[in-house]
Amino acid sequence: MKKDLFSIEGRVCVITGGGGLIGSKHAEAVLEGGGIPVLLDITEEGMERTKSMLQNRYPGAVIEMFVADITRRDMLCSIRDELMEKYGHIYGLINNAANNPKVEGGSKNLGAVQFHNFPLELWNDDIAVGLTGAMLCAQVFGGVMAEKGTGIIINISSDYGIIAPNQSIYRRDGVSESHQIIKPVSYSVVKHGIMGLTKYLAVYWAKRGVRVNTLCPASLENGQNPEFVQKISELIPMGRMSRPDEYVGTVLYMLSDASSYMTGATVVLDGGRTIW
Repeated sequence: MKKDLFSIEGRVCVITGGGGLIGSKHAEAVLEGGGIPVLLDITEEGMERTKSMLQNRYPGAVIEMFVADITRRDMLCSIRDELMEKYGHIYGLINNAANNPKVEGGSKNLGAVQFHNFPLELWNDDIAVGLTGAMLCAQVFGGVMAEKGTGIIINISSDYGIIAPNQSIYRRDGVSESHQIIKPVSYSVVKHGIMGLTKYLAVYWAKRGVRVNTLCPASLENGQNPEFVQKISELIPMGRMSRPDEYVGTVLYMLSDASSYMTGATVVLDGGRTIW
């Protein structure tokens, strides 16, 4: 097998949610292939941390970053134009941004809010970032790819794009039903919806040289409490949560010519959870 099959040397790849943990791993995948990661996020702080970490690991690497609200098309168009003026192409897009309610993070959309009283404003905000933002990025950056006749889009879903959340892993003993923490309905809908976007675009751009696939990461280890880790590990055939670095190789494969005949596909990295 040719070593350069996995090379994306000099190719510009946009990563939304680039300031987060998994966004930094997507950027690492781009750098491993010799590409140029472009980080997009709503705040600068996380991106600065990611950029600093990556530049320490990859001395001399070119890493771009832009503060952007991906629900605003005008901001995305401005970034597109700047990248096109500087590099002349946009090769990759990883739609990673989402309002992900994390057990360890105290997220506003993970709390004691049951389905029957889930706030409409949270629903609208989650859909806007996770689905509308992904669609707009595909329009703006994917449109350039289609014009050039080449490009890769990876839409980031989740095991919860395939299965329903098992709410029991979030339960706390001695707490009433009305005060139990649940994974919100909007997260499931976004992660299922992103897979529909993949299939639509994969067919729509199939003859324009743009490949579109879904990656479903799952059960990412990130400082959760031991009780939660044990509960979720018992639902996974491999018996453990995933490590952040376990996604890098797969993302590079999906971005590179190594996956040249793959489009509309769903790649699941879940330790076997969705087959059990």
